[in-house]
Amino acid sequence: MRSDLRLGPLLGSGRTADVYALDDPEDGTWVLRRYRDDDGYGDAPAEAAVMEHVRGHGYPVPRVRPTHKRTDLLMERLSGPTMLQAFGDGLIDPWDAGVTLARLLRDLHALPPRLSTDPAVRVLHLDLHPDNVMLTPAGPRVTDWANSEEGPPGLDWGLSAVILAQVAVGDEPLAEPAGAMLAALLDGNAREVTAEGLAEARRRRAANVTMTTREVEVLGDAEELIRGLLS
Repeated sequence: MRSDLRLGPLLGSGRTADVYALDDPEDGTWVLRRYRDDDGYGDAPAEAAVMEHVRGHGYPVPRVRPTHKRTDLLMERLSGPTMLQAFGDGLIDPWDAGVTLARLLRDLHALPPRLSTDPAVRVLHLDLHPDNVMLTPAGPRVTDWANSEEGPPGLDWGLSAVILAQVAVGDEPLAEPAGAMLAALLDGNAREVTAEGLAEARRRRAANVTMTTREVEVLGDAEELIRGLLS
């Protein structure tokens, strides 16, 4: 990464990071994703290494370039809405969104791990939900690999299910479509959501510092909804 890159307009903000355009015609196909450094969250070089590993095996992620800074990830600029935005604009059906999430999880867990030699271990995204999938002209692309680890696939399925279920049991307008996405995610995939993975997913969501009080309060109802769909 050149040291003289200038940040352009803010393109978007999440719970832990901001995404900026680059104010340079030569770098118009790249954006800078910068973690806010107030709580030590994020490790951009480690995230980039995981993304390059899975991309090297054909998984749909943006290209990345090294920055040598823990807070900064230089990433290919993608065109198209997130899956969440596409749903809001009526471009994708909730069931189709859930089916796509399930396929992305299955495809990810079919790849070899980057570090482990344990045959039961796979690369895990651990935050795969509709706002972390961009629907580009070339197909879906998975973003935000900050939480990625290597481990049992059941944990990945459990976390995606819990994230959707937390919305589904709430009182927001997205509750009903989130429930449909969750049902589609789990349809035919009951064996993927292990008891251990679901329990650990709930524990991690409860300990996540970005969760609101209300999001933590509904975890019991969220788990009950998931178990009902799995039975």
